[in-house]
Amino acid sequence: MSGYTDVLVETSGPVLTLTINRPEAGNKLRAQTLLELKDALQRFRTDPGLRAAVLTGAGDRFFCIGGEHDETTSLDYSQVLPIIDVYEAIDTIAKPVVAAVNGFAVGGGNVLHTVCDLTVAAENAVFRQVGPMVGSFDAGYGTWYLEDTVGRKRAKEMWYLNRKYTAAQALEMGLVNEVVPAGEAVQRAQEVAAEIATRSPLAIGGLKAAFSARHNGVLGQARMAHDQQLTLYLATREAHELGEAFAARRRPDPEKFWS
Repeated sequence: MSGYTDVLVETSGPVLTLTINRPEAGNKLRAQTLLELKDALQRFRTDPGLRAAVLTGAGDRFFCIGGEHDETTSLDYSQVLPIIDVYEAIDTIAKPVVAAVNGFAVGGGNVLHTVCDLTVAAENAVFRQVGPMVGSFDAGYGTWYLEDTVGRKRAKEMWYLNRKYTAAQALEMGLVNEVVPAGEAVQRAQEVAAEIATRSPLAIGGLKAAFSARHNGVLGQARMAHDQQLTLYLATREAHELGEAFAARRRPDPEKFWS
């Protein structure tokens, strides 16, 4: 994960910490940031030594204040900000991602922490959706998952009225899991991630797939069937006997399926 310009990477035992490192721009998500986050998340997925991740923003003022949509200069699909790729990665990788919201989480930044598995917020954190005020909207993860998190009426309130919500209000409405003193969100999120890393990775992966399956359609079903069920099945005596019989061009022996 070396060579990134917009993302800082740190590992401590089984915990990976990814920091959006654009504090001078409010930790906004430009194309480069998102490509780096996606790459880092996929590497996290395939690293057996990493069991949980923390996602945060650099500095003590901003978690992330959304995407730099002014980068989009044409209707060419290749120019679309690849933010959905990052949301999907966080949501479908069978390892937990804990958000450490250390400041403003606005627009895409609010969606970003919402799609994470858990959120630890600093007491100075502020949460807001501004889409209709600035000519933007999120009709996918930012609405469906927000509704799942805080309820239909509150989610519509956030999107339609564009109010600011304090960390205490976010905790009350269920938007975050806990609130800690300013400057302590990352450390606390790392502690939470380290605690999860002591749990069964297969069980955590199965639970994560189950939580997201109803929104992810065939992708959610495939995560359960391939990443969980098929992996377990391939270790059974039945699977071994069938594979060996096929390779040897003989009939499989059902007696060897269970004994």
